[in-house]
Amino acid sequence: MKERAFIQYLQFEKRFSVNTIKAYENDLNQFLRFLFITYEIEDARQIAHFHIRSWMVSLLGDGITTRSINRKLSTLKTYFHFLLRQKLIDVNPMQKIVSPKNGKKLPHYVSENGINVVLNERNFGADFVGIRDYTILQVLYQTGMRRSELIGLKERDFLWQKRLIKVLGKGNKERLIPFAAQLEEKIHKYLEIKKDTFPETTGGTVFVTEKGKPIYPKLVYNIVHRYLSLLPTADQRSPHVLRHTFATHLLDNGADLNATKSILGHSSLAATQIYTHNSVERLKKIYDQAHPKAKDVSK
Repeated sequence: MKERAFIQYLQFEKRFSVNTIKAYENDLNQFLRFLFITYEIEDARQIAHFHIRSWMVSLLGDGITTRSINRKLSTLKTYFHFLLRQKLIDVNPMQKIVSPKNGKKLPHYVSENGINVVLNERNFGADFVGIRDYTILQVLYQTGMRRSELIGLKERDFLWQKRLIKVLGKGNKERLIPFAAQLEEKIHKYLEIKKDTFPETTGGTVFVTEKGKPIYPKLVYNIVHRYLSLLPTADQRSPHVLRHTFATHLLDNGADLNATKSILGHSSLAATQIYTHNSVERLKKIYDQAHPKAKDVSK
């Protein structure tokens, strides 16, 4: 059903990231497998809206969240749009599909006290790996950059005099992230030990493995998960939690919403506004606990 041509379309025309393309490919393969096993369909022209609805019901029955289902439906929208444009189908079966509503879910984040516990230097060794891990967590928390952006960092991306980091975000969009003087010291310390340990990597990829190779997604996840596990109250322990924490702490301390949006690289303000809900919920909780009228239900 032109899966390979579709993937090439995502890569060369849509210019999606490697991770996004992989997610689209997995979603599409899962859908096509369902069609073949359930309906013995191998021709895209045979696909109708009720086949897609049937797949949605199957996913819900397997306990897949509405958020994940909507992501998969987004894949199908792009896929059938591609087939229609290539004149491989006459009717788009997605036209009659209504996406399930997502429940509002606030992003997980770590409190300021909690992040101070995690980033205590005593938790890390003084060798290359310890200093690297410490610097990775500091960069993720103090810049809010995505894991993929951290992995792609090159030494030339640091504009030291202006104290800015140049990152390549989603859709190959470039942006600048400011960083503090104390983070600059930590990065310089790491780069010095990296140069001494792996001189051949100087000027190249910022973060490397203990063998001097570029770091990879699973390693970054494992590093963050290990240190966030120091907090028994942390419900989520992924690199993205540090991005949520960065945004929440910025807004808690009075940062401008539009400025935060630019630093995070969000395409819409709505994506950034969700972090204000954490602040509102926290304030409501404080009010309920502290205000005498909130406690006295009789007055």
